[in-house]
Amino acid sequence: MLVESLLFLWSTPLSAQNTAEMKQSMSAGYAPVNGIKMYYEVYGEGNIPLILIHGGGSTIETSFGNLLPLLHDYGKIIAVELQAHGRTTDRNKPETFEQDADDVAALIKFLKLEKVNILGFSNGGTTTLQIAIRHPEVVNKIVAISASYKRDGLISGFFDGMKNASLDNMPAPLKKGFLDVNPSQKGLQTMFEKDKNRMINFKDYDDEAIKFVKAKALFIVADNDVITIEHTVKMSRMVSGSQLAVLPGVHGSCIGEVCVNIEGSKIPEATSLLIKEFLNEQH
Repeated sequence: MLVESLLFLWSTPLSAQNTAEMKQSMSAGYAPVNGIKMYYEVYGEGNIPLILIHGGGSTIETSFGNLLPLLHDYGKIIAVELQAHGRTTDRNKPETFEQDADDVAALIKFLKLEKVNILGFSNGGTTTLQIAIRHPEVVNKIVAISASYKRDGLISGFFDGMKNASLDNMPAPLKKGFLDVNPSQKGLQTMFEKDKNRMINFKDYDDEAIKFVKAKALFIVADNDVITIEHTVKMSRMVSGSQLAVLPGVHGSCIGEVCVNIEGSKIPEATSLLIKEFLNEQH
């Protein structure tokens, strides 16, 4: 049945009407959480809300601009921007995955939501794991795309490259994406430094913390990702009842992330179908 659905989907062109309809129905706001004003966008109605958490150095648009229209028929979707990213303000504290998790949990409570599904990409996937660990009471299901919980889960040389990185090394589409929604060169530099330091100072999570995740989970990784397949397999086996998908491509290509989106690729459509099927399962 899934194969038949994929074949049908691949033969059906994505209508630009989905994007237009979502933009028309979108509402946006700022939530006062833990000393920052967190920007969020709300799309659609019904169903258990799905929270989207972007990757490092990103905005809602750069991570999810191509995925959101593919999820238009899911129901209620809430996309957020983390500390110092995009339209969300900064605080005089380092950005950490734990703090990001607490911020998103505070947003969920601010919006008076009881249980949510959460989808996070890359750093957003790692934040998603932290929410499931630190705030299990608000989590129904999680989709962790290219997430990590240990430093050795990333490809060799990643952290050495991060230590020496400067704003000049940041991909141009991500810089443009930030400045499009927040035209502040100083803000861009601040975001870059906080993101960089969040990764440099990243400390391994205990295996027991991952085993503590009780939410149903779908782990997704690309076969040429910056996260190793072996690391993702290990995580999926530690979370009881989780599902695993290894998709062709590179970091972000499965969701059409702005730096790697391939015109005409059907992989993001396939990813959206997997996500919706997982989230809509009743058991």
